[in-house]
Amino acid sequence: MALIEGIRIQNYCALRDVTLGRIGTIREYRDAEPLTPLTVVIGKNGAGKRSIFDAFGFLSDCLKFGVEEACDKQGRGGYERLFSKGQDGQIEFEIYYKEDGNARPITYEVSFDIDNTGRPFVSKERLRQRRKGQNKGWPFSFLILDDGKGVVWKGEQEGKQVDDAFDIANFIESLQKNSNEESKETEVVELSDKRRLGIATLGSLTQHPRISAFRKFIEGWYLSYFTPDAARSLPLAGPQKHLNIHGDNLGNVVQYIEREHPKKFQGILNKIAQKIPGIKKISTEKTNDGRLLLKFNDKGFQDPFYAQQMSDGTLKVFAYMLLLEDPNPPPFLCIEEPENGLYHKLLESLAREFREHASNRKDGSQVFVTTHQPYFVDALEPDEVWILEKKEDGFSYIRRASENELIKNLVKEGLPLGSLWYSEYLD
Repeated sequence: MALIEGIRIQNYCALRDVTLGRIGTIREYRDAEPLTPLTVVIGKNGAGKRSIFDAFGFLSDCLKFGVEEACDKQGRGGYERLFSKGQDGQIEFEIYYKEDGNARPITYEVSFDIDNTGRPFVSKERLRQRRKGQNKGWPFSFLILDDGKGVVWKGEQEGKQVDDAFDIANFIESLQKNSNEESKETEVVELSDKRRLGIATLGSLTQHPRISAFRKFIEGWYLSYFTPDAARSLPLAGPQKHLNIHGDNLGNVVQYIEREHPKKFQGILNKIAQKIPGIKKISTEKTNDGRLLLKFNDKGFQDPFYAQQMSDGTLKVFAYMLLLEDPNPPPFLCIEEPENGLYHKLLESLAREFREHASNRKDGSQVFVTTHQPYFVDALEPDEVWILEKKEDGFSYIRRASENELIKNLVKEGLPLGSLWYSEYLD
């Protein structure tokens, strides 16, 4: 399972400069503890939790649709609204991750700016990894793009290094003078559309396997914009493997798992029965016009209830169980405020479900959650929790709960972390 060990976000909304976990290319964060499989960001309303959640969504949308469309999706309002007010520079992201526990870490850096027409574009892009056996020095860059022009290395072998992204022009010139060197290990590229990520274009080519692997990693991210009202819709019948971001194909996923993975589906029902007493069966029914109804059978009633009649909390718990029991789970699962609409005593149990899933290195996903509910945080450890706060300058700052020795000792003594937060020990 791929694991993001660290992420740095600069000039994105209130996140002027925020780093979570380990970033191998920055001395200050090179030896920091990496992100845990379950990572939870807490904070007051307006602290910037939504901005962190949306930063992942923005990167995912840039890959799928291009930067210009991504700036307008999900109500973002365009590049100028996303860029941190009063700052210089560009919107920048850096992701430090491993494809599996023993793999050499990969760093992806990308910057976004606006051109002289006011339209956003990809300014710089870089993907690098340490060479085999390399423990020190700069990682090898196998993709460097500057204003849509740059160099990409073919295959799995590392080639001649470019020490600085600003040397690209000179490096390209030297390659073009020696076409044999270029054909063996490198390729000079110029993208036809600077509003699309280089990893989106080059990652579709078989001669760039490492870029392709990273593209597939981001393509697999799942960000939950689940709304119970969407789950109450009546989709056309037909099984579907995965829950979509809004959850309006909930019944279609039930069709698929019920048919293809009956034992797994029974396990989901058993878990739901423990959390929501009375639910004994969940199934689907096809209407005469080809629509799909999701049915819930309650032990106390002869006739079933339909999704349109079920509470927000019941639908939400069911959706989360489907996500966690996905036979082919996404590598990265991002959920915003899962507590909304749920009975408070369900929250500790849900947090443990997330951790159990995230800790499964074979069939799990890395799980990233934002919350402001202490009951959810009660089930967490200090190294899993990041505290986000907005200061007087209007920007968000973040720190890890485990950085506070008092908090670590109080949790060791048996005091729940959420209760400490409620009592303002984390402030």
